[in-house]
Amino acid sequence: MNRLARLALLVVLIALAAPAAASAAPRMWMGFQDDPYFRWLPERFFMRDRAVHANATMMKTTVYWFNTAPRRPANAANPFDPAYKWEDVDEFVRQAADRDLEVMLSIWGTPSWAGPGRNRMPRRLADLRNFARAMATRYSGRYRDFPFVRFYTIWNEPNLTLFLAPQYDARKRSVAPRNYARLYRAAYAGIKAGSRNALVGIGETSPRKLSTSASHAPARFAQLLAQQKPRLRFDAWAHHPYGSPANQPPTQTVGWPNINTASLPRFATSLDKWFKRKNIRIWVTEYGHETRPEDPRGVPYATQARYLRTAVGMLRRNPRVDMLVWFAIRDNEVNIWQSGLLTESGLEKPGFDLYSVLAKPLDARNTIVRVKAGRANPAIRVPTRKLGYRSGTGSPVGLTYKVFRRNLLLRVEQPVAPLARDGWITIRPRFVPARGVTYRLEVEAGDVNGNTVRRTLTLVGVK
Repeated sequence: MNRLARLALLVVLIALAAPAAASAAPRMWMGFQDDPYFRWLPERFFMRDRAVHANATMMKTTVYWFNTAPRRPANAANPFDPAYKWEDVDEFVRQAADRDLEVMLSIWGTPSWAGPGRNRMPRRLADLRNFARAMATRYSGRYRDFPFVRFYTIWNEPNLTLFLAPQYDARKRSVAPRNYARLYRAAYAGIKAGSRNALVGIGETSPRKLSTSASHAPARFAQLLAQQKPRLRFDAWAHHPYGSPANQPPTQTVGWPNINTASLPRFATSLDKWFKRKNIRIWVTEYGHETRPEDPRGVPYATQARYLRTAVGMLRRNPRVDMLVWFAIRDNEVNIWQSGLLTESGLEKPGFDLYSVLAKPLDARNTIVRVKAGRANPAIRVPTRKLGYRSGTGSPVGLTYKVFRRNLLLRVEQPVAPLARDGWITIRPRFVPARGVTYRLEVEAGDVNGNTVRRTLTLVGVK
């Protein structure tokens, strides 16, 4: 595509995206999962750059326990035990941090030394707990050249036999929710022991109950999970709200207790009721639409772009949703699911440019912060992940910040702040927020090596 045609297409995409952008203000982590192209294939360095070009702010990958620990470690809680093989995960995490992107790691797959099958419970839950602790410790920010990882999830689609078996016992009684609760508790304890500031999502549920194999509908699975004692602790519910079948639009109505994009609001309200909590957060950790001719059951390229725009608009309007991970960035014969925004040969589908347009105003690094009205100099955390990786924990960051009320400049300061373990800094802008007033905080931060990041944060004065 020549430059003029590309510019014309971008103008059209911006026009298409404008109504959604004008109707809502929340931020959302936008990213991709594509293990072959982000972890293993020779093009992985280039493909990570393509994620940045699409205005992604995070990348997700699966940490396959059976690959990372092919033999039993002598000290499984030690992230540097020689039995562990972290090399490709290390590269993934480092490369993401160097590109100013956050990371989500999802644990799955029991090794043969720990259990009877990859989709089976480990014989000893302590093995999983120790593995999770080793992983979270390695990426806790305590070790130089091993960047902090903020997001974790535990097991993939545990409501399906394909990923967690059995779902029912010989008497057809449901057992998967109880088993997953035990599995989840062990991994959660390990993650929090290794990195107490990590955020852990529960669920990673498939969108529907399957007719071809034993499974649970996601809402029923969540309801049964909420009945497990002691009560489970988590930072968000992770879900994969694909259509049923997958070529259906995000607005499709599906029968409860299956959950797609349109039924996420009802699901969130139900989660609050079942878990006896308020405002449970939702992470959409897998989503996408296959295209044809890559898959005969897919949709045309233009339809994929239209569905993408609709889905992002629906998720933005849902105040519970903090994240959208698109699966995957590029089609590949290794993946059964051909929903990439790039073709196998690397050509852009219309959805790629549209994704970049939709993701830009949602950049979760430009955070929205509620600050206490009347309290001077509120503490504000500013994402500076790239600086954290390149300079290291504790390194000083020089910055210039400006505080605006509407377009009126209230304050300009040039302080110095140290980098925290997670690669972010904390500043205290010198002003007193008023209740019900929205402020704009513009920050330019740089390290001694000349690396810089720019952020625009929204501060809202609350009671």
